[in-house]
Amino acid sequence: MQHSNNNKIQSLMKNIHHLVLTFFSMCFVLASCQKPTPAPTPKDLLKESFIPKPAKVEAFGSSFRIYNETQIAINSNSNELKRVAEYFAQILRPATGFDFNVVQKEEESKGDINFIVSEKLSELGNEGYTLTITDDKVVLLAHKSEGIFRGIQTIRQLFPPEIERTEPQNIIWELASGIINDQPNYSYRGSMLDVSRHFFTVEEVKQYIDWLARYKMNVMHLHLTDDQGWRIEIKKWPKLTEIGGSTEVGGEKGGYYTQEQYKDLVRYASERYITIIPEIDVPGHTNAALASYPELNCDDKAPELYTGTKVGFSSFCIEKEITYQFMNDVISEIASITPGPYIHIGGDEPNATKKEDYILFINKVQDIVSDHKKIMIGWNEVVSAEIKPTTIVQFWTRKEEAKEALEHGAKLIMSPAKRAYLDMKYDSITNPQLGLNWAGYIEVDKAYNWQPETYVPEIGKDNILGIECPLWTETVSNMDEMEFLVFPRLLGYSEIGWSKSDIRNWEDYKTRLGYHSLIFKELGIDYYASKLIDWK
Repeated sequence: MQHSNNNKIQSLMKNIHHLVLTFFSMCFVLASCQKPTPAPTPKDLLKESFIPKPAKVEAFGSSFRIYNETQIAINSNSNELKRVAEYFAQILRPATGFDFNVVQKEEESKGDINFIVSEKLSELGNEGYTLTITDDKVVLLAHKSEGIFRGIQTIRQLFPPEIERTEPQNIIWELASGIINDQPNYSYRGSMLDVSRHFFTVEEVKQYIDWLARYKMNVMHLHLTDDQGWRIEIKKWPKLTEIGGSTEVGGEKGGYYTQEQYKDLVRYASERYITIIPEIDVPGHTNAALASYPELNCDDKAPELYTGTKVGFSSFCIEKEITYQFMNDVISEIASITPGPYIHIGGDEPNATKKEDYILFINKVQDIVSDHKKIMIGWNEVVSAEIKPTTIVQFWTRKEEAKEALEHGAKLIMSPAKRAYLDMKYDSITNPQLGLNWAGYIEVDKAYNWQPETYVPEIGKDNILGIECPLWTETVSNMDEMEFLVFPRLLGYSEIGWSKSDIRNWEDYKTRLGYHSLIFKELGIDYYASKLIDWK
């Protein structure tokens, strides 16, 4: 009897022991399934090195921590907003190793990065945004998906530079908390790439587009034709690319874009809210076209293809009717594959064209552009013609011509060669074979320290559409050379275009710029390490 009782007690104790173990095991499992909630790391949003500088920043002093469970929540089933959210997710996934699922939620949710587009936020315009980061969520508000895209570039700069890597990193990913209210100062903020002197492939142009998008620029001006090469397919005039596109500066093999490739570039840029502006430079800078079609010359003889770097020696035959049939065909085909509002007709350095012929030509071409429902842009020489108030004048030299544009009621794009030309050398020593110096040397401080609205007397902000920094490629034949001239000056031009002049100053900017060398290194960008900057 005693033995039986002992067995019962032992059995009971075993059951109790098993229940206790099960209980603690379940607690352990439940605890391990829960997302850890460590205290946010103190961070100061005011110390982040944003470029371009936001309009207003307020810091909360803590941070938002990102986990694999963090989602990108959008408040609409808009395909456009979904595409923007997926673009952001694709930036974050490689280095974090996290899923970043894009989900639709009507209201902002804790633990997530929330993108909210609302018609009620019209005061933000198309590109403005409000970014609020707290301990438990990120909320990016905008009137349009374009504003979300611009805000994404700000969030991107809150991550450590390692976010650019293609393999998962052992990093705690946190964003400094606070509020950012931001809108652009100018509606037009761009850069020009000359693909005529040296040809660059579709993928290389896309890389340039990505650089612009990263720093909130919204225009990509493609200089598609010049004496050294014709780079865009025109189906009615196929010899333009067959002959005119065959070479480049130095005599190397050139190249051109088919219309399908050009449309792909337009689509790629559009997805990043960048407008492609095609430039067909006429009536000068036309040797490649003249060599392709002798009938465009007054003597009906084709000149030799040109691979040097001189300017001002070529001109269409202004008096021939076929010249205007040619222009109509070219503009018609390009306008049909360019959804943006602008066609750039060049018009610069018409040294080989008589003034009266030049005026006649520009007047006629302006009408052709208008007939194809586009707005004409021309370099500042076009003011000698009877330009319309809708025409845009791109200022690069001769301030008196910039002032003359105002007499026509035209707005200006500010691209002063002495300040904004990316092909100018930094100094007299660095890379002597790379860049030019006819407009002077442009160190990083000189590139930054000017204001579009005060650069030309009598021209104020109301007269200016925006800013553009051109890269002419007489000396630029590959991406490394391009990177060296573009970086870091591109960042300064982006800030001039985006940030109001009263919040910009050199001492503050150069401190922020120093941090961006870490991003350049992660991206493999061959930048100019100016001695004026304390690079990190």
